[in-house]
Amino acid sequence: MPHFPLLLRIATATFFAGLATAVPAQFLLPAKTADRPTLVLGFMGGRVKASNFVHKEAVIARDLRERNGERLTVLTFANHDAGRAMNAVLHYLDEDGSGTLTDGEKKNARIVLYGHSWGASETVNIARRLERLGVPVLLTIQVDSVQKFGEDDQTIPANVHRAMNFYQTEGLLSGRRSIRAADPAKTMILGNNRVSYKSSPVDTSEFPWFARTFMRPHIEIENDPKVWDNVQAMIQQEVDTETRTQSP
Repeated sequence: MPHFPLLLRIATATFFAGLATAVPAQFLLPAKTADRPTLVLGFMGGRVKASNFVHKEAVIARDLRERNGERLTVLTFANHDAGRAMNAVLHYLDEDGSGTLTDGEKKNARIVLYGHSWGASETVNIARRLERLGVPVLLTIQVDSVQKFGEDDQTIPANVHRAMNFYQTEGLLSGRRSIRAADPAKTMILGNNRVSYKSSPVDTSEFPWFARTFMRPHIEIENDPKVWDNVQAMIQQEVDTETRTQSP
């Protein structure tokens, strides 16, 4: 049965945090229990709302939800909603409702973070904030990461187990070419994968003319089905691994 008191705490925290971009209802599932351990957070690029399904960040969140049902919780946020995202995560992990995370609640955290552009930068920022609290992160995925002011999107904190980076270099706006582990003994960098659209352009007709004119490759990678199929497969692998671990 769903853990309704915990779900209520998540919803209450999100509401009183005053979300400028509300978490779409289809992304808010029953809260974490022993057989539903994985929490997935996606961060949108630019000034994009979390519910904008032109953008793949929102689409794969919806697809993961539909495929997995109650095996995971998926939340999406605009990249400027980091504080509200943290509130949602901390209330999700706080199973006993004490307002403080216990060592056990931290240890049992199963979190995956992904994003595009500024959202990719925010992915690393959220991981770093969780590190300061002693909360582990299973996986971070950055797609054409563009560093936000005051953030470091290159150095992956030691609480992250695995990290992946996709990027392109052909446009006026291009992503972080290389990420590195703060502690290679604790974090595995899965790859810094460059993609190119010179010979294989991606349809960007649904995007505004300004974006298509001045930063086409940056939005091509955001709309590239091959890249996002890989992103979704990596997240699904974490969900499946955790499900097998929890099985009797």
